[in-house]
Amino acid sequence: MSNPNHDRGDHYLTTPKAEPFLERLIFNNRVVILIGFLLLTAFLGYNAVKIQPDASFERMIPLDHPYVINMLDHRNDLENLGNFVRIAVETKTGDIFSAEYMETLKQITDEVFYLDGVDRSGLKTLWTSNVRWVEVTEQGFQGGTVIPDNYDGSPASLEQLRQNILRSNEVGRLVSDNFKSTIVYAPLYEKNLETGEPLDYATFSRQLEEKIRDKYKEQNPDIDIHIVGFAKKVGDLIEGIGSIAWFAGITILLTTLLLFWYSRSVTGTLVPVFTSIVAVFLQLGALRLLGYGLDPYSVLVPFLVFAIGISHGVQIVNAMAVEAAKGFDAETSARLAFRALYIPGMLALISDAFGFLTLFFIEIDVIRDLAIAAGLGVAFVIITNLVLHVLIMSYLGISKGGIRHVQNHGEKQDRKWRLMSYFAHPGIAPVSLLIAVIGLGLGLYYKQGLKVGDLDQGAPELRADSRYNLDNAYIIDNYSTSADVLVVMVETPEEQCTQYSVLRAMDSLQWELQNTPGVQSSASLADVSKIVTKALNEGSWKWYEISRNQTIINASIREAPSGLINTNCSLTPVLVFLEDHKAETLETVVERVEVFAKANSDENHTFLLAAGNAGVEAATNEVIANAKDMMLIMVYGVVSLLCFATFRSIRAVLCIVVPLGLTSVLCEAIMAVSGIGIKVATLPVIALGVGIGVDYGIYIYSKLEKYLLEGKLLQDAYFETLRSTGKAVMFTGVTLGLGVVTWIFSPIKFQADMGFLLFFMFLWNMVGAIWLLPALARFLLRPDQMIAKANAAK
Repeated sequence: MSNPNHDRGDHYLTTPKAEPFLERLIFNNRVVILIGFLLLTAFLGYNAVKIQPDASFERMIPLDHPYVINMLDHRNDLENLGNFVRIAVETKTGDIFSAEYMETLKQITDEVFYLDGVDRSGLKTLWTSNVRWVEVTEQGFQGGTVIPDNYDGSPASLEQLRQNILRSNEVGRLVSDNFKSTIVYAPLYEKNLETGEPLDYATFSRQLEEKIRDKYKEQNPDIDIHIVGFAKKVGDLIEGIGSIAWFAGITILLTTLLLFWYSRSVTGTLVPVFTSIVAVFLQLGALRLLGYGLDPYSVLVPFLVFAIGISHGVQIVNAMAVEAAKGFDAETSARLAFRALYIPGMLALISDAFGFLTLFFIEIDVIRDLAIAAGLGVAFVIITNLVLHVLIMSYLGISKGGIRHVQNHGEKQDRKWRLMSYFAHPGIAPVSLLIAVIGLGLGLYYKQGLKVGDLDQGAPELRADSRYNLDNAYIIDNYSTSADVLVVMVETPEEQCTQYSVLRAMDSLQWELQNTPGVQSSASLADVSKIVTKALNEGSWKWYEISRNQTIINASIREAPSGLINTNCSLTPVLVFLEDHKAETLETVVERVEVFAKANSDENHTFLLAAGNAGVEAATNEVIANAKDMMLIMVYGVVSLLCFATFRSIRAVLCIVVPLGLTSVLCEAIMAVSGIGIKVATLPVIALGVGIGVDYGIYIYSKLEKYLLEGKLLQDAYFETLRSTGKAVMFTGVTLGLGVVTWIFSPIKFQADMGFLLFFMFLWNMVGAIWLLPALARFLLRPDQMIAKANAAK
């Protein structure tokens, strides 16, 4: 015997006016569409499993920033001061002046020399010919390589080595202050000069571990190896990506269990998980076909794609369970769920995609890659969620356990929803708004302390106790030249870089910087000239000055170290060694240099910022600082326009967007209090949180408006909204929050930061949609007028 509700549903579904064209197109071609999905998933899934980790120095820096343009324009004039590794070879007992230690250092030098990607002409160690000593004697200048010509490991030759090192000005640079370690400095090529292939950072980092650290520590237990540099940091990040697979498994398992607890339906659990995973595979396959890999930052995007898929999948499962509980069959339930959700679902997902794509306007390639990956992932979620999901469910339906769960818990849940509906009560709504205003004020106050850039020493993308950061701390503690180098380039006409006026200006800049907080030391051609001039005058400190006699200057810089002057003498650097690359340090030093450059550059010499890893960091911070507010304006602008186009009401837009704005302010306040700066790794979180968070408000508002237009009072309309959609929104917020909060245990610090921030944004956006939206609706929507309009239309 047919169910009367079923018959009523069939009649409702066959009414042409009620059946959208898109619904007819999808459900009347179910088999063809599912076969198409099968073929597409097989093809893109095959490509997805072949996607490779990808990282590039140039893709992680703002190539259009003036600092970086200056650095790249002169990359052939100076040593590669932006991309290098420093390998500290430490002896645990005694000092470096032993035959065994020096032999080990020689072997490591040879090993590094033959590593793919190393700029061999710029390699520096005690064993390379470009590390020299110079002294002035009664007979004139004497000098040579630091390693004596007759070196044989004997005590006499080791003593000669000691004397040469002391005369070489390398103590604190290539040799530690306590003589217990030395540095192997290896600048790197970004691309293979023969093949043009980009440097494989994962392979290079692995070779450093296997061929240098592990090999020589095993050969000589008295030796310890410390390695720092951009390539090593990225390599460690890529190595940490392997652990992300575990977090992916935990997230999927946790989501599956919670989804089953929520729906009590096997099909209602497995189908949304399956379609969300399909969306991830489609995204990864498409990225590979477009020539993209997964860098250490965009590798987290598949998590977000899965989360978005689950978020919208829960809405479909919830809507189908409600319809199935009324007696409709699987196909009818799927049709009704699609009809109710495809407009708010598409609006939410398109808002997500456009929100992510606003990141594309930040002129850093890794953030642009992340924007493309996220936007592409959301595009696939639209078709997997609104097409594949409902079509599979139209065959499988909600299992009997899920239907019984809806039927048996309705009255019990109604009491909870009735209580929560008081958020829309005339007496409660003003209190909610007052709390929101207080929260906004506190957020605005605390977010004043938010910094752009890194707030910790070393590599803040990694844990403080990570191998890389421990190595970095060792080098900082034992060398007077840190790993954070800011390079100010002094440009002159050809053959003019050694003129008195140029060296004098450089010396003045160094004096200025050495009295600047955060500067450890500095070095330039002016230092070389002063040291040699003093030596030429019996070592008298009275002569430790730049001579006005050009002949003396020319003699003093004749043996200048490589890297301090280019071939045609049109460029020379001032190397500024910083205590760290914290945001405040970089801001202070860069500001001091810019003021000096503006006042002292002329037709004879121009001070250009900036090369070195600290120069790149400063440029990146400036781009992010300038882009942050613009990005937020664009994200909220796009979301607001899409909401307005759908609901045709400014009041509706405010109801949806204001809770998001409160969340953004509170998130920035939490970042400031927690010591998390805005940087390449964390900036996207703000846009991603807004993009995903808007989904909650759109689903809640679309249902609330529907019931208001049916003539229900605001509190009653909100009660019905909570019964139908609110529970799915709450479940989604909690589930997604619990899914990402596991990231706080990741060995990758920026993933832990992202997990913490996304956990807050997922939960608080849900709270804003459930708690603040109805309070805003009480004052903005004028529900009495909407009810009168609905009654007049009857």
